[in-house]
Amino acid sequence: MGPGANFLESPHLKGSPLADAAPTLEAPNLAAPSLRRVADDPGPRYDPAADLRWLLPRFWIWIPRLLEVILRLGWLGLGLAVQGNSRDPQIQQRLARRILSTLTDLGPCFIKVGQALSTRPDLVRRDWLEELTRLQDDLPPFPHAIAERVIEEELGAPAERLFAVFPDYPVAAASLGQVYRARLADGRWVAVKVQRPELPFILRRDLAILRVLGVMSAPYLPLNLGFGLGDIIDEFGRSLFEEIDYRKEADNAREFARLFEDSPEVTVPTVEAAYTSRRVLTTSWIQGTKMQSRRDLEAAHLDPAALIRTGVIAGLRQLLEFGYFHADPHPGNLFALPGRTGNLGHMAYVDFGMMDSLSDADRLTLTGAVVHLINRDFEALALDFVALGFLNPRTDRTPIVPALEEVLGGALGENVGDFNFKAITDRFSELMYDYPFRVPARFALIIRAVVSQEGLAIRLDPGFRILQVAYPYVARRLLAGDTAEMREKLLEVIFDGDGRLRVERLENLLAVVESEGPSADLLPVARDGLKLLLGRDGGSLRRRLLLSLVADDRLHTDDLRALARLLRDRFSPSRLAKDMLSRINPLAA
Repeated sequence: MGPGANFLESPHLKGSPLADAAPTLEAPNLAAPSLRRVADDPGPRYDPAADLRWLLPRFWIWIPRLLEVILRLGWLGLGLAVQGNSRDPQIQQRLARRILSTLTDLGPCFIKVGQALSTRPDLVRRDWLEELTRLQDDLPPFPHAIAERVIEEELGAPAERLFAVFPDYPVAAASLGQVYRARLADGRWVAVKVQRPELPFILRRDLAILRVLGVMSAPYLPLNLGFGLGDIIDEFGRSLFEEIDYRKEADNAREFARLFEDSPEVTVPTVEAAYTSRRVLTTSWIQGTKMQSRRDLEAAHLDPAALIRTGVIAGLRQLLEFGYFHADPHPGNLFALPGRTGNLGHMAYVDFGMMDSLSDADRLTLTGAVVHLINRDFEALALDFVALGFLNPRTDRTPIVPALEEVLGGALGENVGDFNFKAITDRFSELMYDYPFRVPARFALIIRAVVSQEGLAIRLDPGFRILQVAYPYVARRLLAGDTAEMREKLLEVIFDGDGRLRVERLENLLAVVESEGPSADLLPVARDGLKLLLGRDGGSLRRRLLLSLVADDRLHTDDLRALARLLRDRFSPSRLAKDMLSRINPLAA
C-alpha cells in the first residue's frame, strides 16, 4: 500500500483521540468486526474548512505525512526548477517520468491528482501530459482478511455465508479498491468490489494537506495555473468523495442502464442491491474481452472496427443526447462482447464511479461547435467557446479567430478524416499560454472522457479519426430534426444571418453522411427529412425556406434551382434503389 496506508497502521494511532473527529470521518480501527449495516449512513463528505479544523490540532497525524509530502514534492520541485525550462526533449521526458513516479509513490490521493492534471492542458505543459495520461490505478492488493472484514461490517454477514463461492484473492486491485469474482447461491457469477480500508481518512488527510500546499505554492509553480487552485482542488475532492461511495456508483450504473435500455449493442452490468453498500458494490459479472489490443479482439473473432464505432457513438450519445456520461472509458472499463447490431459491435461498460453530466445548453452548444468546426466557421466557433466558458465574453476575439483557424484548420487538413482530437489538445496547450483560454471546471472530465475514448480507438486502429464517426452521427441527427434543439441547430446551419438558404451547407451534411462508406444509407435520411419538412414539427423550417426564397422582395430562383438539383442528385429513385440493393446484397454494389 501507499505510504499513507502504512502510517495509518502504525502504533502511533492506537488510543489516539480520533473518536473526537468529525462525524463524517471514520477512525482507523480494524479490530473486531461489526455487524452494523450502513444502509442509512450518509457516508463521508468533503468539507475543506471542517477537515482543516479537524486536522490541525492532530499534529501526530499531519506532521509526519506533511514532512513526507514536502520532501517528495520538494525534491520533485527542485528538479523541475532546475530543468523545467530545458528545451531538450529527453530531459523533459525524464521530468515527466519523475512526476509520474512521485505521484504514484505518494498514494491514492496523489495518483488521482495526477489523473486529474492529465485532463487539464491549460495547467500542465504539453510535453508532460503524455506521461501523466499513463497513470493507472494499479496498486498491490490489500490483505484479504481486511477485505473479508469490510464485507462483514458492510453487509452484516461473513463472505462465506453471503456467497456460494468467494475466492481468497482479487482479480484486480486499484487505488481505491479491489475486485473479486464470486458466485451467488443461485449460481450467478458476480463482481464484488471492496473498498480499501480507511480510505476516507487517508483522502481527507491528504486533501487537507494538498490544499494548503497548493494554495501556498500556486504563485511559484511552473504551470499555467492562473487563479483558483483552491477551487480546483475542492472540485477534485468533492468528486473523489462521491467516487468512494459505492451506493452512488450503483445509482449511476442503474441510470446508465436506463439510458441504453433500447440499445442492444451496449451492455451495463446489473447491480445486486442486496449485496451492495457504501464500501461494497456487487454487480453481475461481465464475461468479455478487454478492449486493450486489436490482436486480442481478433483472436476472439470480434471486429475492432465495429467495436470502435459502437464506443464512439455511445460516447457521443452520452455527451450530445443524454448529457450524462461515463468519464473514465479506459480499456479496463470496456469489454467487447460477441454479437453485432447492424454495423455496430457489442460492448459492455463497467465501473461507474466517475460519471458527470452536462447542461442542455452545453449539449446544444457542443453539437453546434462540431458543425462549425467542420464547416470552418471559426467566428461561430469562437462564440461557442465563449458560450461554453473557455473564453471570457469581454475578451477581444479579433486575434483569436485567426489563431483558431491556424490551429484547428490545419488539424482538419483536406477532410474530416484528418482530424485528430489529441493533436488538437496538444496544440491548444500551447495556444493557452498566448491567449486567454481556460478549461472550465465542468469540462475537465469531458476532456478526459473524449481523449480516453479516442486513445482507445487509436490503440485498436492507428488510422482511426474520431470525426469520421462523430460528424456523420451529428449530420444524421441534424437532418432528422428529431428534437426541438436539433431543429433549431439545423436552421442555424443551413440559413445565414440574413435568412438566405446555404445550399452548400446542406450538401455538405449529406456528403458527410455518405462518407460513412458502403454502409451509409440515404433512405432513412430522405424519409426523416421529408417527415420533418412536411410534418407538424417542420413549421419553422418551411417558414424560413419560403422567406429565404422571397428575400429582398424578389424570388431567388437560383437558390430554388440549386436545392432542386441537390435533391435530384442525392435522392433520385435510381440512386435510392441502388443503396437499398447494396444493403440487401453488398456484392451487388
